[in-house]
Amino acid sequence: TDLPRSPPAAAEPRHASPAAPRRLREKLRTAARMAGPPAHTAPGSRLQVQGGERRAQPATGAPPARETRAPFRFDYERFRRSLRHPVRGRRPGEDPETRARRMKIKEMMKFAWDNYKQYALGKNELRPLTKNGHIGNMFGGLRGATVVDALDTLYIMELEEEFQEAKKWVEKSFDLNVNGEASLFEVNIRYIGGLLAAYYLTGEEVFKSKALELGEKLLPAFNTPTGIPRGVINLGRQDTRSLFSPCSGMSWSWGWASAGSSILAEFGTLHLEFLHLSELSGNPVMNIRKVLNRVEKPQGLYPNFLSPVTGNWVQHHVSIGGLGDSFYEYLIKSWLMSDKKDSEAKKMYDDALEAIERHLVKKSAGGLTYIAEWRGGILDHKMGHLACFSGGMIALGAEHAGEERKQHYVNLAAEITNTCHESYARSDTKLGPEAFRFDAGSEAMATRLSERYYILRPEVVESYMYMWRLTHDPKYRQWGWEVVKALEKHCRVEAGFSGIRDVYTTTPTHDNMQQSFFLAETLKYLYLLFCEDDVLSLDDWVFNTEAHPLPVNHTNFKA
Repeated sequence: TDLPRSPPAAAEPRHASPAAPRRLREKLRTAARMAGPPAHTAPGSRLQVQGGERRAQPATGAPPARETRAPFRFDYERFRRSLRHPVRGRRPGEDPETRARRMKIKEMMKFAWDNYKQYALGKNELRPLTKNGHIGNMFGGLRGATVVDALDTLYIMELEEEFQEAKKWVEKSFDLNVNGEASLFEVNIRYIGGLLAAYYLTGEEVFKSKALELGEKLLPAFNTPTGIPRGVINLGRQDTRSLFSPCSGMSWSWGWASAGSSILAEFGTLHLEFLHLSELSGNPVMNIRKVLNRVEKPQGLYPNFLSPVTGNWVQHHVSIGGLGDSFYEYLIKSWLMSDKKDSEAKKMYDDALEAIERHLVKKSAGGLTYIAEWRGGILDHKMGHLACFSGGMIALGAEHAGEERKQHYVNLAAEITNTCHESYARSDTKLGPEAFRFDAGSEAMATRLSERYYILRPEVVESYMYMWRLTHDPKYRQWGWEVVKALEKHCRVEAGFSGIRDVYTTTPTHDNMQQSFFLAETLKYLYLLFCEDDVLSLDDWVFNTEAHPLPVNHTNFKA
């Protein structure tokens, strides 16, 4: 679904670019240049490098200016040799039922992709009822969100022909020379994450060059007094002539965000992807953590809104669901991605989880454990579908807690995952609502009409996948299979999969949207639930918040 937009007129004056983004910009430009040219240039022109900028020049007989060697090269072959497991696993003998269920999920992915390709290729998402494409306003003129989101899922599922179709579209049709306002968060997790994952899985240079070129376009969002980025970025061409012009490279905050603030889940969900942009370009990434470490945390909690100008909290609303969710996820995952060397991220995660457990984790009268929301000290006893990722996150962190705490966190993760399962089990469709509450005698059910919908979200099956990998309790596979059957019964339509408007009726109305994250996340996590543990092993890979696998940094791969 589209997010509200803030008009360009609402943008505040730009501030001088911090040194780190400027250095990274130059490195990204060079690395993108050496990795390969963009797919689109104007007819009759060529790209010429002048003073670190890329500008279209009229074609002449003279050869283009060219650097003879890259100052930095990532050694892909060495990286692949460092992996502890084959990307797609070794596939030892397995029981026929598990294989049949995995093949069913693969068929669902092929069905979703084939219909997108037939009716909406090049658009961002498929509208399966009307059999056309949807562009939306989150991506600043970028197209093909479903293509980029689907790349790694197609590859992992060994849908080779479909993967080549997607790769060909990226090579021939994915145009980055767009001019529009985009969500920094969404472009980062879907496009940057998807392109990086596709590169690391395949070694195809086109994915790396596109990721680096697009990463450069996101950097003006960091041009704030604190280095905390604003939420919206204009993706127009950015060179030194236009960097401060009103129509290019400008950023601003969401119009609905409190007092021009940046959102915790958005600026806190950049580290994994930008770390890998740095890895591939050879330049250190900017780090927003020093601001977060400095600012006072009420009760040890991180509120959802922070001023990018002052670096102070704007209001004290705390949520593990929307607005806050993936910030916490990226703390533990930053530590894992660093091969457990990023002790700062681990300490921030441990401290945050301790505060969450102390203030937000509650148990209902019926014995269900849930994570409430906190509004200036007053608890709101609801849990969003988005917060259901937390079972998997806590399980992932539990693996690396001290022995005395490990079982405690495994139990907490299992209890929260069970609560999220109950939100599915208590609906007529066996799919969960957007939010569910624990008040007025109702437990794990939506009590408001506006919260009854299901838009193919992945967070519950994400936690099933992690809980399966970490406990091998067969109930998680059974719960995942219940979701597969519900999706087939209630969300599959003639030309794809659609969200539904009310999970509490067995004849639901469809919302006519096949979300790109359904292919990136929901189907990938379901597929991995029925795979052996060495397929995208957690020893080698960390999933970004769009389920794009990024590698654990076992060593330095500078060539």
